[in-house]
Amino acid sequence: MNARFARFVVLVSGAAILVVETLATRLVAPYVGLTLESTTAVIGVALAGIAAGASLGGRWADVFPPRRVAAGALAAGGLGVLAVRPLVRLLGPVLGPGPVAAILLVAASTLVSVTALAMVTPAITRARLTTVDGSGSVIGELSAAGTIGSLAGTFLTGFVLVTFLPVTAILLITAAACLVLALLVVEDARRSALTRGGVAAVLLAVALVAVPGRCDADTVYYCARVDADPERASAQVLVLDDLRHSYVDRADPAHLEFAYTQRFGDAIDAAFPAGAPLRAVHVGGGGFTMPRWLAATRPGSTSTVLEVDQGVVDLGRRELGVDEIPDVDIRVGDARTTLAALPDGSADLVVGDAFGARSVPWHLATTEFVDEVRRVLRPGGLYVLNIIDRDPRALLAAETATVAGRFVTVALLVRPDQLTPGGGGNAVLVASDRAPDLGALAAAAAARGEPGSLLDDAATRALAQDAPVLTDDRAPVDQLQT
Repeated sequence: MNARFARFVVLVSGAAILVVETLATRLVAPYVGLTLESTTAVIGVALAGIAAGASLGGRWADVFPPRRVAAGALAAGGLGVLAVRPLVRLLGPVLGPGPVAAILLVAASTLVSVTALAMVTPAITRARLTTVDGSGSVIGELSAAGTIGSLAGTFLTGFVLVTFLPVTAILLITAAACLVLALLVVEDARRSALTRGGVAAVLLAVALVAVPGRCDADTVYYCARVDADPERASAQVLVLDDLRHSYVDRADPAHLEFAYTQRFGDAIDAAFPAGAPLRAVHVGGGGFTMPRWLAATRPGSTSTVLEVDQGVVDLGRRELGVDEIPDVDIRVGDARTTLAALPDGSADLVVGDAFGARSVPWHLATTEFVDEVRRVLRPGGLYVLNIIDRDPRALLAAETATVAGRFVTVALLVRPDQLTPGGGGNAVLVASDRAPDLGALAAAAAARGEPGSLLDDAATRALAQDAPVLTDDRAPVDQLQT
């Protein structure tokens, strides 16, 4: 086999493995979340597949003609790549969330393709080793080619492909490259078998498209869609992955449907004069519910929205009328960096709504981030933060301890049943350097049918008394959240 062609084959197979690995994190997120645990599952399964493939490829290349082994591995890998998304869509709802489910889902959908593609390098190496002389150079060159391919697959997928192409298209292109390369590698006499494999590939490609998807937009971070509310004609729900994230009523922008957004509203109204315009910063945009509410209830307010996902912003503009909201400045990027670019004392209010039910951006939960929030707030400004956690509520306690360590006064808006054994859900942490109007907060909660849903500063700090403070050096949020 020609040395240059051998290096190219190994490079492509290495790239394909990392394309699958990079996309796997995104593909399984709707079912198991985008967490450290799900990322660990993807990396672990990929490494297991690479190890198994390297062993199998080497053994089979000693028994069978190595070119045929390489061609068969490329064909099997291509077919496996085509099967990844249908398998995720079929098995994800069955397996459900959790770390064990993440491992099983990733393994069931990607292990075959990764193992097959990892067989290519040892098979091609065996094909190139016609003599012991120069074997070190051959092995080194092919190993380097595989690593370069892996790097190319990683950076190309993460920085380019997912930005411009849907996941389905990336998988189709990757599978097609593997199948075409298999035809080029195999000896002429064996191409009939690969022709049959081509028929199977066509069927799998049809399955890739035919298995129903649930996304209006397949963004860099989410499978996002907008659903209508059958009980409220003018309302829409933004669903990110499979979780209801935002509720928007364009005909009645003052309407807050979700309880945690109502608690946001209560905290804001208790802290500032009625109807007074505010300068707000929103950590997380989603459906832009709170900027819309501020514009409707406090005309003249300005909202700077820090949203990491351009795809969510674009979907909001298309489906949720985001451009209808006055005085909104949207800054796409990670909130840790976009917040750092805002001037000192430039906001009356910071709304934290970036924590999910399955994953928390850890770097937005630390003392260092809270210090940035304080810097941006004017003296006496208000920080409200949505935290989702269940019994034993370790994340709620740790984040409360973290915020309480940086503000003079804190309060927690949470139903009493959420703090009982087995309870949980959304809790809203309220922080400021001036005491909140507890009477107004309690009255608002009672009016909404949530009497007793207020912990004052002393009770809130007691809840977090023994909890660790989260820092950039140590913030195990995935392990803390239940």
